[in-house]
Amino acid sequence: MKRIEVKLSLTVVAPLLDLMKDSADVLQAQIAAPLTLDDIDADFRDEWRAELLAGQQEELSALMGLFNSDFYENAVVAFDEDNAEIIVRACSALRLRLRRHDLRRLGDEQLEGGGIDVETLPEPLRKPFMCYLFLATIQELIIQHLDGAILKGPAGEMSDEDGDDDDDATGDEGGDREGA
Repeated sequence: MKRIEVKLSLTVVAPLLDLMKDSADVLQAQIAAPLTLDDIDADFRDEWRAELLAGQQEELSALMGLFNSDFYENAVVAFDEDNAEIIVRACSALRLRLRRHDLRRLGDEQLEGGGIDVETLPEPLRKPFMCYLFLATIQELIIQHLDGAILKGPAGEMSDEDGDDDDDATGDEGGDREGA
């Protein structure tokens, strides 16, 4: 099984975890991407929202579970094929929350363009923006190194030039990566 371990800087990541936890707590009661399904039967709509919320809660729990007491001892989080998809979705939910709430003053182009200098941001936007980038980085790592659907392409099989499916994109199974 493919696995990547990322060693993080506690001094950088720990303050972001408070914001992640606060956002995850809010998302225990609301869907990150609100739905307007007025044309659907009310009973079906309520049931669907309940299912989406339960799934989101499970995903957020998995993500936040990476930052347990072991994390504070060794500053390492691990991603593998079993948790990759759930972690990517949880990161998306938190990023949507941050975007709609904490970073609403910034435009999509600013958030996704990569041209923002954190030092020039007003103080109240710095931590949410850093958290937004941190979550995006987690998603990118997973997609680059673990997402078989992306690595295998549309045909569902890797071509000869894509390389051997036994190694991750860095070429070493279970290798460490330094991060944040």
